[in-house]
Amino acid sequence: MKLSVIIVSYNVRYFLEQCILSVQDAIRAIDAEIIVIDNNSSDQSYTILNSKFPEVIFVKNEENVGFAKANNQAASIAKGEYLCILNPDVVVASDTFIDIINQAESLPNAGLVGPRLIDGTGNFLPESKRNIPSPLTSFRRLFGIKLSKVKNYYADHVSETEVGDVDILVGAFFVVKRELYRSINGFDEDYFMYGEDIDLSYKIKKNGYQNYYLGNLVSVHYKGESTDRNAKYVRRFYGAMRVFYRKHFKSNVVLDFMVSTAIRIISLVQSLRNFDKEKRKIDQYYLVSSDMGLCEDLSKILDKNIEIYRTVNQEDLGDQNIEIIFDNNCMTFGEIIEQMQFLKRNTVTFKIRPKNCNYILGSDFKDGKGEIKIF
Repeated sequence: MKLSVIIVSYNVRYFLEQCILSVQDAIRAIDAEIIVIDNNSSDQSYTILNSKFPEVIFVKNEENVGFAKANNQAASIAKGEYLCILNPDVVVASDTFIDIINQAESLPNAGLVGPRLIDGTGNFLPESKRNIPSPLTSFRRLFGIKLSKVKNYYADHVSETEVGDVDILVGAFFVVKRELYRSINGFDEDYFMYGEDIDLSYKIKKNGYQNYYLGNLVSVHYKGESTDRNAKYVRRFYGAMRVFYRKHFKSNVVLDFMVSTAIRIISLVQSLRNFDKEKRKIDQYYLVSSDMGLCEDLSKILDKNIEIYRTVNQEDLGDQNIEIIFDNNCMTFGEIIEQMQFLKRNTVTFKIRPKNCNYILGSDFKDGKGEIKIF
């Protein structure tokens, strides 16, 4: 059974490299291909990584054609029975694809299937499972208020760690049969960015299939790499929601006016906010590795003494601000993901040194750009 992993990338060279490394580990035991569509990146992603990963199918677009169109472009050449749509800032464990396909095969009438996603601090991303964003549901989310009998934007009826039927899965990571994806014409290309995953999930449901959230599988999504939570994001996201309403809901002039007005107000408020994230002061760095040379290299670029560990326990953390650096040469991505969940707390941040790479990377915020340090 062949799997096609599709990654659409734009200016995230280091996160994309880490993503590919984790995917390669995860497809060693299965028949699979990796297809990367570069949407005209300006950071040399295509040139550098195309040379570094000759076994990966790279396609470079001469313009940014958008997320939906680029994924459809890859799906048109994919050979897998299953397609995996994956963001370039995702990290998977070595058994992720085997487990997700096995579950997809066993679940009744499966459409889209997707795992639990955590951010770079180890915390759950609730958009991993969502309800259909009706106009009133989106209105509730926009203003953060509860409305009687109106569902929450997030699918609270399924817990974080459960497996269950949900309306909407996030476009950062899901698996679907290629035949089904193509039968509904894939992503709707009227969406340039945002909303296309909601539209696809909804079309799958309307065609009689069920979308399943797999809370027993976990991957990391450095969400801020592909989404800046600023005023432009608000306008684009809710603009996409208006496209979704026009396609799938009856027109309501009053509600449309209310939502449009709310978008303008929230966008104005967001434009006045400062979205620059202040780097947290680190009291102590822990390196989980056996490589003393790496420890010395990192000490130089971080200008701080680094304690080296084989394993880190919760009792080692104390109440200091600690950053834990995981060496992928000594730990699998699955072990790193497990440790991020186990050690997460407000005083701890994480970075990863991907295997045989000369940099560390990670994100301290779920809604801000990540950090890369080259040594």
